[in-house]
Amino acid sequence: MAQEQGLDLVEVVADQRPPICKIMDYGKHKYDESKKEQRARASGRGSELKEIRLGRSTKIDPHDIKIRIDQARRFLMEGHKVQVVQRFRGREMAHKELGINNLRMFADGLADISKVELEPRWMGRQTSIVLAPDRSRIESIKRKAEAAKLKAEAEAPEEVEVEALVEESLSDNQIEEIERLDSKRAEDDRRQKNPVDAELDALLGD
Repeated sequence: MAQEQGLDLVEVVADQRPPICKIMDYGKHKYDESKKEQRARASGRGSELKEIRLGRSTKIDPHDIKIRIDQARRFLMEGHKVQVVQRFRGREMAHKELGINNLRMFADGLADISKVELEPRWMGRQTSIVLAPDRSRIESIKRKAEAAKLKAEAEAPEEVEVEALVEESLSDNQIEEIERLDSKRAEDDRRQKNPVDAELDALLGD
């Protein structure tokens, strides 16, 4: 099929049995990959330091920390560093460990794609840490996502072709019978979900 289309047959998932392959223009694919790497290097050079604040005090809800972790994850995946700032109000300065725990929770939530570049440092009534993207782990995650995407694309046409072949091999009467059975199953499922409808059908003679 690849030869007939003047394209290449490329193995995209080798550890499957049978392996997953895709018909593509391999030269164009390599060119697109090189352009993608160039854009990644360019964005890496233009990385910024993004600041995320954990509210105005140490009394921040864990759910709010989760929302900020998700925001920081997007920044890190794009290659930016993240500075996380924890502020203290009033007598909270006497319990600095509460703020440090919030920062530690934040760092732990992003440990799969980042590393702590600067440990907690103090500036007046606030402390902060700096997280840097772990580029090797991020690239690994992106490669796995790309492989999963290629696998899905490679498998989808095969499923469509199989369904088409099955339909072509059936006569009109067989197709009508299958549709009638599918309709009956759907009606039975509806009655099981709603026993009141089933009782009414029985009283009215279906």
